[in-house]
Amino acid sequence: MIFPSVRLSRRSQQVISAWVFILPGLLLYVIFLIYPIIKALQMSFYEWSVMPGDPNEFIGLVNYSRALRDPIVAVSMRNTVLYTIITVPGQMILAFFFAFLVDKVARGKIFFRTLYYIPVITSWVVVSILFRYFFQSPKGLINHILLDILHVIQQPIAWFREPATAFIPILVLGIWKGIGWSMVIFLAALQTIPKEFYDAAAIDGATAWRKLISITLPLIRPTLVFTLVMLMIGGFNVFISVVLITNGGPAQSTEVILSYMYHQAFDYIDFGYGAALAFIVAIIIVTVSYLQIRFLRRPEEIS
Repeated sequence: MIFPSVRLSRRSQQVISAWVFILPGLLLYVIFLIYPIIKALQMSFYEWSVMPGDPNEFIGLVNYSRALRDPIVAVSMRNTVLYTIITVPGQMILAFFFAFLVDKVARGKIFFRTLYYIPVITSWVVVSILFRYFFQSPKGLINHILLDILHVIQQPIAWFREPATAFIPILVLGIWKGIGWSMVIFLAALQTIPKEFYDAAAIDGATAWRKLISITLPLIRPTLVFTLVMLMIGGFNVFISVVLITNGGPAQSTEVILSYMYHQAFDYIDFGYGAALAFIVAIIIVTVSYLQIRFLRRPEEIS
């Protein structure tokens, strides 16, 4: 025998087997996620050129300081925050309401759960185009309902011509599409609460509101915090609906930070500035998520 036989311990065999299964996924993770992140971080410190052979000029923190002075960054960040503080509570309140109703029905839980979850699995591209059609002026579906059916307006609303109304379809879509995801999570949490708690509270004469405040919400608090953090992250990552419904218009009044980053990187071929904007958003998301977990969760939940 050229190669001596090697006896491996059971522990070593388990470790090797684990690495055999983990390594392909780990390589894909490094190639398609870690490497692009590192490359984008490098680009954010350069005046990056996409032309073959052209040198990339190192400019340090110029792209980051430029972002702090850019008035459109301020507008896009304001719109991102506005989108988040409107859609996140909207999704959570409506999702909890529907989850509470579905939890009370004796039959059809699967049907209603599926019905409310359908918007979640629909394509962002498809529903964004549909919402743009719905809010078209003067003959969109929304104007038809408001003008010809409900008679609450005297003339069609030019939704996409005014900054005050152009952002409304984006907000409505954000709430509508996210309700089902939160509802399924809330429904699962509600079904883990022992019924004996409600029976004991009923014996003591507790009202439905008191049961909600004293039993339901405290017991699903970790679920509420988890959902809030995830929805906040999703709110700061709003992109497709903005690009397809308004494309940042009119006059960049509905830009969000990711749409502005996209336009800078791919419309103006300014990849260094676009990468800097991406990392500014990442820092904000990490900070906000940490603060939410730090101050909203109890110490025993964090540990």
